[in-house]
Amino acid sequence: MAAQVQNLYGNEKQLRRQFILRQTYVFTMLIIFSIIVIIPFYWMILTAFKTEAQVFTSPPILWLTELNFSNFGAAMNAAPFLRYMGNTVVVSFFSTIGTVITTIFAAFAFARLNFTGRDAIFMLLISTMMIPGEIFVITNFLTVVEFGWIKDQTYTTALLAMTIPFMTSIFYIFFLRQSFRQIPNELYYAAKVDGTSDFKYLRRVMIPIAMPTIITITILNAMGTWNAYIWPRLVTQRQEFGLVSNGLRNAFNDLAGVVAYNEQMAAALLVTFPLLVVFLLLKKYIIRGVSRSGIKG
Repeated sequence: MAAQVQNLYGNEKQLRRQFILRQTYVFTMLIIFSIIVIIPFYWMILTAFKTEAQVFTSPPILWLTELNFSNFGAAMNAAPFLRYMGNTVVVSFFSTIGTVITTIFAAFAFARLNFTGRDAIFMLLISTMMIPGEIFVITNFLTVVEFGWIKDQTYTTALLAMTIPFMTSIFYIFFLRQSFRQIPNELYYAAKVDGTSDFKYLRRVMIPIAMPTIITITILNAMGTWNAYIWPRLVTQRQEFGLVSNGLRNAFNDLAGVVAYNEQMAAALLVTFPLLVVFLLLKKYIIRGVSRSGIKG
């Protein structure tokens, strides 16, 4: 009896030691990756408050005792960032609304409706996720040119060129489809027996249940549009139609090609701040949406 108790005590100590080692490894890796992620943000914030001389000091300055706030005023005067931010908000709004609408209808069709070739079509769409998005740039550009959205461009045609080609996302369709598939089929069959249409069932049952995932898609798409650079740069013919990412690129070069990095980082901090606020306020919805989509029904 004493030997059994001793063995149990020894096993408990071994399990506890293994648990402590596992937790130590996990937290150590989390700390390392957190430092890797935080370093660029810290360097951006640090450079935003440096003087021009401090930017080029060697070895680099890693801590400031005095903060230079004049960089932010100079950054706002270097380019019309308020206009760029307004353009970005408008493009993000329409692009996100269009993406959410197409994603909801496509995900509902692939998750609930039965039609010939449904799984084959879905697998074909999923396979396109392996193709880099840059490959579609030329095709999309030729399309918007054919529609006349590039030549003699106005604000409306520039808005159409920046939003219409990206009002759908295969990844978001797959993401939302996984949430829709968790909803029991019995609810759909009971609704059909009661004479409920597919659209009414989608609006009253599926969308409310999958709302965390839809909110997640909305946030991620808006953030992606806010950070977009290549496509807006390609299709906007006039500077005043540009987005904030385009303004950051060329607003701080002088005639000699020297970049005012402190002012550029100050502008980048101003542009990044709204995204950080949105993420911190709505991160629980992102986590909830990702966790719901990762559970099999």
